[in-house]
Order: sequence, then C-alpha cells, then structure tokens
Amino acid sequence: MEQSSTKAEEAKKQNIFTKKFHPNFLSAIERAYGTFSLTEKTIFSIIAIAVFVLSITFFSRLYGTMLVEVPSEGGTYTEGIIGAPRFINPLLAVSDADRDFSTLIYSGLLKPTPEGTLIPDLAESYLVSSDNKTYDFVLKDNLRFHDNTPLTTADVEFTIKKAQDPLIKSQKRSAWDGVTVNVIDAKHIQFVLKQPFAPFLENATLGILPKHIWKDASPDQFTFSVYNIEPIGSGPYKLKSLKENSLRAPIEYRLVPFNDYTFGKALIKKLNIKLYSNEVELVSAFENGDILSMGGVEPSIAREYENNGTKVVTATLPRVFGVFFNQNQNEVLLNSTVRKALEMSVNRSELIEKVLKGYGIEIDTPYVPETKSEEIWSEESITKANELLEKNGWTLNAETGIREKKNKDKTTTLSFSLSTGEKNDLKTTAEILKEQWKKIGADVSISIYENGDLNQNIIRPRKFDALLFGEIIGRDTDLYPFWHSSQRNDPGLNIAQYANIKTDKLLDELRSTYDATAKIEIIEKINAEMEKDIPAIFLYSPEYTYIPDPKTKAIDLGKISLPNERFLDIHKWYKDTNKIWNLFYDGTGKTL
Repeated sequence: MEQSSTKAEEAKKQNIFTKKFHPNFLSAIERAYGTFSLTEKTIFSIIAIAVFVLSITFFSRLYGTMLVEVPSEGGTYTEGIIGAPRFINPLLAVSDADRDFSTLIYSGLLKPTPEGTLIPDLAESYLVSSDNKTYDFVLKDNLRFHDNTPLTTADVEFTIKKAQDPLIKSQKRSAWDGVTVNVIDAKHIQFVLKQPFAPFLENATLGILPKHIWKDASPDQFTFSVYNIEPIGSGPYKLKSLKENSLRAPIEYRLVPFNDYTFGKALIKKLNIKLYSNEVELVSAFENGDILSMGGVEPSIAREYENNGTKVVTATLPRVFGVFFNQNQNEVLLNSTVRKALEMSVNRSELIEKVLKGYGIEIDTPYVPETKSEEIWSEESITKANELLEKNGWTLNAETGIREKKNKDKTTTLSFSLSTGEKNDLKTTAEILKEQWKKIGADVSISIYENGDLNQNIIRPRKFDALLFGEIIGRDTDLYPFWHSSQRNDPGLNIAQYANIKTDKLLDELRSTYDATAKIEIIEKINAEMEKDIPAIFLYSPEYTYIPDPKTKAIDLGKISLPNERFLDIHKWYKDTNKIWNLFYDGTGKTL
C-alpha cells in the first residue's frame, strides 16, 4: 500500500515537472519517436548524439576563449654557479658569485632593465638640476629590508658614506668620490657633484645596506662580518637557509621571495643556488640533474649543448677584448707601420669561430657597436699588410722567416711578446694571433700568467710588450677610464698608456654630454682618432651564454653588462600558471 502510494507521488511530481517546464515538448517527442521505424530511430539517435557533442565542443571553446593563462606563484628554480661568495655586499663584491647574490639580495635607488635603461627601484622619482650637478631622489613609501626594518634615506646615506670611506676599500669608491650627500628628510635625499657627469645615474643602482646592522662595524669588521655571507637586503629574494659541507664552507643557498619587494613578490617560490669549485663539477651536476640551470660555461660546451637541442640564451656583453700595445716597453711597437700591419692581418672571424664557437661579434672599435660589423678581414689583407711592411723597409729574412729593418748599423727584428691570462679562451686567442701574425713575418712569443699574477705584476706596473686582455665598458660607454691620458698609470685603466690631446678633450666632453645623439657623434670622433694612432687592436665582444631551466618562462637577458644581470627581471620568471577570466586580466601579468 505504501509502496503504491510512493510511486503515485513520484509520477505526480514528474508529471508536474513535465507540465511546468515542458508542456507538450517531451510528450510530442515520445509520440513521434514511437512512430519511427528501427532505421529512423537509429538515424535520430546518431543525429541527437552528434548535436550533443557539437554543443559541448562549441561551449567548451567559447569558455576557453573567455579564459587567459597567467603566471602564478610556485615552482623551484635550481641553478649552479662556479665559486663561493665571500662578499654578498654591494660595496665589496668582486667575484661573479658575489655579484650574483648581491643582485638577488639587494636593490638600489635605480634598477637596470634588460632593455638597457634605468628605472626607479627604491626611488619613487628623481630630478636633475639644470646645471646637471644636483640629483634629488624621493623614496617610495613603506620600504623595508628583509628583516622588516624600515628602509629610509639614512640607509642610503650610510651606504654611500661607506663607499667613500678609503678604509673600506670599496671598488665603488671612485664612482662616489667627491659627491656630497644631503639628507633632506626620511624620504628625500640629494647628491651634489662638483661638475656634470653624464654616467652618474648608473651609480644610483648601488645596492643599499641596512644601517642598523652595519653601523657598529669597524673597517676591519666590515670585511669579516657574517652578514657578508648571510646578507639582509631589500631585493627580490631573501635568504632562507644556508647549507654547508663538513668544513663549514657554503655549498648551497636557499632563497625565497621577499613579500615587500618594490616590483612585487617574485613568482618562483624557491630559488636554490648550488656552488661548485670548477666547470667540470658544474657540468657534471647539470648532467646528473642536480641543477637545471647554469651560466657562463665555455663556448665549446654551450655549443655542444645547443647542437643537441638544449636551449641556450645569449646576450652580448659590453666587453672589449683586444691586444693593447705598450710602446714604452718595446721599440718595435713604436712603429706605426708595424701596428697597422698587425691590425690588418688579424682575422677576427677565425677568432669568433674557433675561440667563441660563434658566441660573439667582431669589433674594430674601443666600444661594442649596436649592430654587428661587416666582415673586416679577407685574404687580401695579408697581402696588403706584407706590402705595407716591405714599403717601409721591413724585409723578410729568408732563413728565419722573420722581418727585419736595418737602420745604419742597427738591425731591428719584428718580434715581441704577447702576455695574457690562463683562461682557455685567452690562451687559444693568443695562439691563433701568433699564427696569423707569422704570415706577415712577425715573431711572437706568448707568456701566460695566473690571473692574480697578471694583474699585480704585469698589468699594474705595465710590464708587457703587448697584452691580450678584456675591458668591461659598461652600459653608459664611458671610455674615459680606459683611454684618457690621466689614467695611464696604476690604478688608472689606460693600460696602453695612450695619450692624445684631442682624444682627451673628446673624452672630457663625452662625460659631460647628456644628449644621446651628441654622445654617439663624440664616440665616433674618438674612434676616428684611435684608428689613426692604433694604441690597440680590438678583436671581439663575447656573448654571455646561459642555460636556463627549460620549464621556466619569461627569461629575457636583453642588454646586460655583467653576468649577474641575468637576474635583473627574475621576479617576473615563472613556472606555474593559472587560468582566469580575461575580464579580470590587465594584460601585464596582473589581475584586476
């Protein structure tokens, strides 16, 4: 009885539903379907299924067009580097490892971008006076260090005063020497220069130290502070933990995003940097999967990986490699004809191919051009170089194959030594140059030095005939330190001891010129003077090779001046994504 009543009620409900929502539709279909033959029923069923599938597909695609995939927080990025940092400190950083970590941990008033420009970082804005001597910076609101301590102009002033302190021996001292620092209030700070200096804004990228941590450190303690190894800054990442080996030497840094970073919290949730003693260990770790990213490996290794399908990201560094002549050391190199013949006979394309494995550009200027130069050398260059030497009295000794020049009772041999460092690319370059110069009758002996020995005992006292070396020009193309006559002696960087009154005036003018077009014109005039004097032979500018984690997106090296600048936009890198309605997406990676 109860069961019969329940069925009746269910039937009544179904009938009500049918009448309410489908008055005659379902019953009409039922009656029509009942009149179908077996074949008609089969065809009807197939059509119904097809309509259903097409409807689902249509609405799925429509739904998909209304969604957009956006970066989201998450993932781990594990990179290996060579060497262990000693000074994760913007004032003391000297090694690539030091600079890598300093870029991740610290931030400055301004920040370089992969596009080669400078944008406000800790600074909200800045203003340059009409005479280009006073720079006023205003800080952003609510700035903080990784330990949640407020960051103010007191920290900025402290950092710059430390940079200026000769007892600290910071490499940044020359950049801030003679600059007066005026703190207006907690957010407003002013820098006053003695004279206009166009590249000054580059100095404002200096990472800011927390005064409350460093204020009591004496110059000696400053160097040995634990905060050089366990730093606190205001950059995109902060130190979470440090892993050491049995000898208490660091072997891995584990970093996490800083929530209050000025450009927003970084998307990669965990950043692990593992340290290795040499390239062999680094590559082995990459092969074993212990790391998923590495940078700055030998060109031959990078080329092998790229040929095998591994993604290699490159960026041309503003580094100029060349042979710098010391005309005071060897009288042969005093002869402008000899220097010109040596320059003419250099096959730069061979150097790019054999030394850099294609990761570089040919240059014949003291700076890195915006675009690649056309091929400079041809086989005819050797013939012309030999003809030039013959014309100027340098005859080939049939027995030795070396050119000589006789002047009264004196015979001068076209021979000199080429000094360079122990890195493989430098040694290979030196050997190739020796063979190229042999074709014009030059006898070149190669001297290889350990890097520290090269700097202290060869470069600084200027004890070389010719030096194969590289110079970091920088984003602003400030050639003054490398070619002004006032910089001929140590600690100046004019290692060729070049002196030209006209060039000096142009270099001074370049430093006080702010207009980009005018700067290009001045640089071209400087290059024209140096082409006549040939104080050096410019060879190539290498590319930085970086092998990133293949699952990480938004990696764009752009224009970097040092390897550590691969991390300039690391806060934008991401591995994970979410899908959101495009109505709530502003197209910049942020949701509305």
